[in-house]
Amino acid sequence: MKKVITYGTYDLFHQGHYNLLKRAKELGDYLIVGVTTDHFDEARGKLNVIDSTLERVENVRKTGLADKIIIEEYDGQKIEDIQRYGVDIFTVGSDWIGTFDYLNDYCDVVYLERTPNVSSTQLREGRFDLVRMGIVGTGEMGTRLLEGTKYVSGVGVVSAYNPEKENAAVFEREYDIPCITESYEVFLEGVDAVYIASPNETHFAYAKAALENGKHVLCEKPLSFTKNEAESLYSYAKEHNLVLLEAIKTAYCPGFQQLINVAKSGVIGEIRDVEAAFTRIADEDSRERTDAEFGGSFLEFGGYTLLPIFKLLGIDYKDVHFYTMKDENGVDIYTKVYLEYEQAIATAKTGVAVKSEGQLVISGTKGYILAESPWWLTKKFVVRFEDPNKIETYNPVFKGDGLRYEVSEFVSQINGRGKKGYKLTAEEAIAMAEVTEKYMDYKKGSM
Repeated sequence: MKKVITYGTYDLFHQGHYNLLKRAKELGDYLIVGVTTDHFDEARGKLNVIDSTLERVENVRKTGLADKIIIEEYDGQKIEDIQRYGVDIFTVGSDWIGTFDYLNDYCDVVYLERTPNVSSTQLREGRFDLVRMGIVGTGEMGTRLLEGTKYVSGVGVVSAYNPEKENAAVFEREYDIPCITESYEVFLEGVDAVYIASPNETHFAYAKAALENGKHVLCEKPLSFTKNEAESLYSYAKEHNLVLLEAIKTAYCPGFQQLINVAKSGVIGEIRDVEAAFTRIADEDSRERTDAEFGGSFLEFGGYTLLPIFKLLGIDYKDVHFYTMKDENGVDIYTKVYLEYEQAIATAKTGVAVKSEGQLVISGTKGYILAESPWWLTKKFVVRFEDPNKIETYNPVFKGDGLRYEVSEFVSQINGRGKKGYKLTAEEAIAMAEVTEKYMDYKKGSM
């Protein structure tokens, strides 16, 4: 008897899950299915799981495909299960290619092709449908989103859009996801929501068209270059009960939320200064280093550095000043933004060809908070006081590169389970667009 084993969360059980189990069953004579526990899902960074462990086990049982169902509770269990049950083949979906190659020492490893255009129709009467997401732009951020969605329950990337046919073909071939090149409207017909990761100057138009076609939008920063444009998008989304989020992933990371809560708790007193820096040496051929009009450091990283400032000091600043260093092609390679408040000051520092210490410092009347680089992932921060021996250290949970957290928030809000967008409010996003508009005016005047 040839034994096959596979594992999964199987949340909101759908046709894709069924198809995968059916193919796994066809690989041998006896199929063992491991269903993860709620605790293990949480520990490995699987977000937004709706069904309980018992419900998920029952949904697998009702397929009639599993000869044995076991519970996966901890890392390292797969090897133990393979040896305990005398397994011949371990199998999972092709979106995990390479991840489990280490199991080849114990049995054969087979990666099964994913189900193209998986249906959102549930095999049972469920509380939520799967969110069919489409990616606009197939560059680095678009491909990274695919990795993030693997860890978020209730969402699947079903298609992509890129008018550049050569790039579209490469994406489709590599990820086995259809990529539409001819018509954005046709692309929108097949999705419930879009993630926009196209060049900066296209964000507003793509987001506007998606909203007007009734689609939820998660858009990379900057969402727009003007305050009026941002206001129009958020107003339309609210009026039509659609979710619109700007994809500043830091806002949705649990560690950043904890940092903001600690800062606002009063433990460091009244906040008087916020300094946020985000710099890196970008490739000389990259868009941010070659596009003088829509590239550069502030448009690339400004949203990140403005985020903690607006979260802690609010959006009602008195004045804003910009200081930019450009290269010979007029590209903004290093920019400092100073914001003046009634009782505080703030600095946002960005760079794409100048490297600085990328830290976040929040200064108060009783102490300060320091989050070292990369603070935008917020894996650790410390609270320090006048007494150098008094230090409080926080090590929040953080998984992956952070994209799973913004996708999880996006899906939760679509399903009505979000917290009304407090992690990045429409007002804060609009204020960022206003600063961006002032920066664009400043840049034009300095050319």
